[in-house]
Amino acid sequence: MTAEWKQAAMPSEHGGWGLTLEPVLLGLLIAPSWGGLSLGLAAFAAFLVRTPLKLAVIDRRRTQWQRRSQLALRFAVGELLLLAVCGVWAVAAAGWSWAVPVLCAVPLVAVELWFDVRSRGRRLLPELCGSAAISAVAAAIVVAGGHSTRLAVGAWFVLAARSVGAIPFVRVQIMRLRRSAGEVRPSDRAQLAALAIGVVAVALDRQLLVGLGWLVLLAALQVVWVRRAPVAPKVLGLRQMALGVGLVLATSTGVWML
Repeated sequence: MTAEWKQAAMPSEHGGWGLTLEPVLLGLLIAPSWGGLSLGLAAFAAFLVRTPLKLAVIDRRRTQWQRRSQLALRFAVGELLLLAVCGVWAVAAAGWSWAVPVLCAVPLVAVELWFDVRSRGRRLLPELCGSAAISAVAAAIVVAGGHSTRLAVGAWFVLAARSVGAIPFVRVQIMRLRRSAGEVRPSDRAQLAALAIGVVAVALDRQLLVGLGWLVLLAALQVVWVRRAPVAPKVLGLRQMALGVGLVLATSTGVWML
């Protein structure tokens, strides 16, 4: 029963916890508010509901309805209710302004879900779309806290840039670990793309300049690390989480200073 519970309810993507925490933390550090807090809780509910909802849909499509399918459906319903409650709380506390970045992220979520229900969610495109979509939470929280749209979108872009650089780097490292070889150029190109997105973020709001500086540091580290012997996946994951939290702290500090 314990194994079924974990399979039905717990996300298997360990990196997803960090990718969800980062936009919530960045948004609340830049613009703390009750509306932002409710959106942060809604983000975690959305992250959690993805696993049981995907499992229920896949089992339904394959006509393989089992006890785990029923358990997954119950978790999905409960977490969707929590998501709805958080949405109502956000509207009551901050109005509807935060909904614009959320709606902008919907096509990215749709792409990720399309791959997910076909058991192809580990490909590069859905991973990038999913990480960019959850990063929109930072923009929603910043807007809910009463700050400018330019700052909100810029914060979104900073986190999206981090994912654009980190995800291909991690994929290359894992491939090198498994096969003792791998092409590093996809990771290098991803670092250049990440920096380009970071420059756009600063063009939107110069308060994000410190965040861009941290993105430069991340890109430089990953260009060096990708050419060294790959580390264990657990170490790789912990390192990425630490770097992500560092980006959040640097970016939010820069906003308050500038």
